[in-house]
Amino acid sequence: MSTAQHKIGSGFGATSTAEEVLRGIDLDGTLAIVTGGYSGLGLETTRALTKAGARVVVPARRRAAAEEALAGIGGVEVDELDLGDLESVRGFAERFLASGRNIDIMIDNAGIMACPETRVGPGWEAQFATNHLGHFALVNRLWPAIAPGGARVVSVSSRAHHFSGMRWDDVHWQQGYDKWQAYGQAKTANVLFAVHLDKLGRDAGVRAFSLHPGGIITPLQRHIPKEEMIERGWIDENGTVLNPSGFKTPEQGAATQVWAATSPQLDGLGGVYLEDCDIAEPALADGPTGVKDWATDPEQAARLWELSAQLTGVNAFAG
Repeated sequence: MSTAQHKIGSGFGATSTAEEVLRGIDLDGTLAIVTGGYSGLGLETTRALTKAGARVVVPARRRAAAEEALAGIGGVEVDELDLGDLESVRGFAERFLASGRNIDIMIDNAGIMACPETRVGPGWEAQFATNHLGHFALVNRLWPAIAPGGARVVSVSSRAHHFSGMRWDDVHWQQGYDKWQAYGQAKTANVLFAVHLDKLGRDAGVRAFSLHPGGIITPLQRHIPKEEMIERGWIDENGTVLNPSGFKTPEQGAATQVWAATSPQLDGLGGVYLEDCDIAEPALADGPTGVKDWATDPEQAARLWELSAQLTGVNAFAG
């Protein structure tokens, strides 16, 4: 089967920064929404986009923390959003739509990782619900404002999608819970979401991408015990990040999602998974890089879309 999952030679790489990939790109008059755009990669994404001229709306579960983190950065506005609460998603979307503005860039950046078993809403597993279903509902509710003829939706996934495909018989982990496999399923869902959204939106000129930002030590690791991070070789006993682990800086980690959102090199493309500021190759059987075929399968992408629409009660493309 042919695939668009092949490098295009972007000229950027793992050490490129968000600011570097935006060099020469003028985002004046552009509006972006960056979920979680006040912490870790999200903060660096917001900073880079505003520096290039964009206005950025940052929906935040912790509004006061977001306002504090973003103080001094011009061109930013903060609103409230809890992706694990569909009523909160509805409220944010309604407030935004009432403003009458169009969205040029939508970056689904917020997420949780490897948390203890947690249930939200009607008993949904928290990582799948927050990382995928919340963003699914948000994009579908905001669809009337997502500008035709050039808007991009960027779904921040992870190489962790290698850990697990979709567990169709138990997506909410009612039968035994593994925090890393649950995270992997959620990240697979992020890729599949972009695959099908791109199919649905491309005739309107809206393209969708997913990506692995790279390994970065950020507040995303808040649920992982220090002992586990030491065991994995991420940090030493003093909490110092170990460079041999190959971690990127937040500025480097934000680069791929900013490139996905803005690069003219991706004009006419969509539905692909990116890493290190380029289109990723298909993953080899045991290789640590690239994208697994279970995450780019259009049939699984369509199946996940239908399941997500049933669970959330939201589907901008119904009928």
